[in-house]
Amino acid sequence: MKTDIQIAQETTMLPITQIAKAAGIAEEFIDPYGKYKAKINNDIYKTLENKKDGKLVLVTATSPTPAGEGKTTVTVGLGQALCRLGKNAIITLREPSLGPCMGIKGGAAGGGYSQVVPMEDINLHFTGDIHAIGAANNLLASMIDNHIHQGNTLNIDVRNITWKRCVDLNDRALREVVVGLGGPLNGMPRQDNFVITVASEVMAILCLATDLEDLKNKLGNIIIGYNLNGEPVSAKELNAHGAMAVLLKDAINPNLVQTLEHTPVLIHGGPFANIAHGCNSIRATKLGLKLADITITEAGFGADLGAEKFFDIKCDKANISPDVVVLVTTIRALKHNGHGELEEGVSNLVRHIENLKIYGVPIVVALNKFSADTESEIEFVKSICHKQQVKFELSEVWEKGGAGGEDLANAVINMLETDQSNYKPLYDLQLSLEEKINKIATSIYRAKSVYIEPKAKKELDKIEKMGYSHFPICMAKNQYSFSDDPTNLGAAEDFITTIKEVRIMAGAEFVVALTGSVMVMPGLPKKPSAENLDIDKEGIVTGLF
Repeated sequence: MKTDIQIAQETTMLPITQIAKAAGIAEEFIDPYGKYKAKINNDIYKTLENKKDGKLVLVTATSPTPAGEGKTTVTVGLGQALCRLGKNAIITLREPSLGPCMGIKGGAAGGGYSQVVPMEDINLHFTGDIHAIGAANNLLASMIDNHIHQGNTLNIDVRNITWKRCVDLNDRALREVVVGLGGPLNGMPRQDNFVITVASEVMAILCLATDLEDLKNKLGNIIIGYNLNGEPVSAKELNAHGAMAVLLKDAINPNLVQTLEHTPVLIHGGPFANIAHGCNSIRATKLGLKLADITITEAGFGADLGAEKFFDIKCDKANISPDVVVLVTTIRALKHNGHGELEEGVSNLVRHIENLKIYGVPIVVALNKFSADTESEIEFVKSICHKQQVKFELSEVWEKGGAGGEDLANAVINMLETDQSNYKPLYDLQLSLEEKINKIATSIYRAKSVYIEPKAKKELDKIEKMGYSHFPICMAKNQYSFSDDPTNLGAAEDFITTIKEVRIMAGAEFVVALTGSVMVMPGLPKKPSAENLDIDKEGIVTGLF
């Protein structure tokens, strides 16, 4: 059996100019990065202002195993299938992070015959967006320490600096560090932290900004910490936001690539859904809606994380709403959630279906088929979906590409033509921050109650007094369980969600609530995927998946 990277490397790609033309993008609006990648420059948006938006399809999933369940693969395969059926479709995805790529999960460009190419480039640096985000993040960090070193006219409290440095790799040794050692010339010693770049507020801002001016304004609103009087200090007060925006002037523009079947794909932004809002950029999604009749996008991890944040954060900020939701699952994931028993594990699928119904968007369940799945197992999952009164389709896009997703594509087309979406968010933004946290935890996670630790409660009260109570909540939670305990699988219930920390992201305009032991800087596993990566003298990469 061929590996994902072998399949990708054997594919004949079309020049990106041809992909752009097929997507309705004039050559004047593309800035090529080699032959097969391009940035879409800002000028295109003005030409599309009066064009009607197409339909939006969100792809999400049940609670995953550590290896993932093929959500991106199904997204890519569905896009290919829609194009095979003669539809004008475009795919919008997030950019892969080097963290999971070098860790345990591997790349994030799809798999089998439903991949985005050039696969190696997309998974390894791509057009440099994530590095630009890291540079902007760390420029702000260095300007904070330099301001303190040069006299600290803003009276920044060195004990209360909340801005973190970042790197786009899993490195547990950087979770807690001390900077400024070595004497006065090296600055003032203080405790510091690193987060993975995809958890940086700069990443969230890039994905939620509507244009360059909005990006700069949001960067200026970042709260870096507090002064000696307990008042917030912003990046704007450090005069850092202009330079940060300069570093992001190209990164803000979406990237155009193609699938193995030459379907156009906009890949832009890469926030994780367990520690950030987990959706690709507003600019890419809205561009897709103008260019195509059907735009397919995805939200990270399970629907309790990515889809909830898509509905309750991204939809409001982008003024969009999905017309259909595709809920991806696998026999493997359902068995995992049932501790080996499919009959027990389907409770996880049912819970996700019930949750998605809250938002009023038509649902189709896509079972991502593996070779080990039996007909009886497939029929059992199908029967569960019928009991829940949602459509069910088999996806074989890993093995067959777009041809293996035509039944799913036809179901989506039919739903777009006949079913009415009555999208509504989970909560009113005018609720207090604590009320919004409780709403997510009790309605989506099904916690019996929420316990907010004293330190977090104090921070919530401070954020409310600062005037940010109208912000949505971005829950940071493990992706394996509805609870904050990753071992509590299936459809967890009768548990308490514990909020250990809250953070204000005034630039991104949401409040992060960290539950349980979730980490914003992951570590590598015992045998990281990086050990399998190699390159030969001809420059051919192996071991990437």
